[in-house]
Formats: sequence, structure tokens, C-alpha cells
Amino acid sequence: MENAGTSDLCLFIEPYGEDFSLKPGEGFTLAAEVEGIEVWFCTIVREGGITVWPYEDGDPTKIVLEYTVTDARGTRLECGHQRPPKPAGSDAAELG
Repeated sequence: MENAGTSDLCLFIEPYGEDFSLKPGEGFTLAAEVEGIEVWFCTIVREGGITVWPYEDGDPTKIVLEYTVTDARGTRLECGHQRPPKPAGSDAAELG
């Protein structure tokens, strides 16, 4: 996946809801950790984000649960990569 836009783009990977933020011009690779399976993706695009469901062999009952996300240099990325800070006052504890 590559962010060809001019603003940050959030990549969500289901079913865990992991998030990775792509800066303009950045590309990430999502790959199954298990070799030898063909991964298909159900992709939902919305303003500011993409949600991806990885399936084995295109079967939505076979969700790929073990995967890696890497950047263009091959560096493995963790959930929350480049996540923007929360706006002030968005925490429930701050509202109370």
C-alpha cells in the first residue's frame, strides 16, 4: 500500500483493529507470516483511512491472523506506528 495523497493516511488491519499511519509518499507491505498461502484482501476505503481484512485464498471464513507490516526498507512496524497524538480533551478521564 502506498499513500499517494498529500496528508496522512491511516491503515487499519482487522480483525484486531491494528493501526499504522502512512505519511504522504510512504508505502507499507502487509504479508502473512505463514508461507505458502495466497492472501486476498477485502479493502474498505474512506476519507483518511483504509481498512483491510486479509483472507486466506479469498475465503472470508479464513481470516489471516498472523501477519507482518513492513516499511519500504523492510523494517517491521508495530501497531500504532506514527499514530497522531490524541486531541486535547478527547480522553474520558479528562472530561470528568
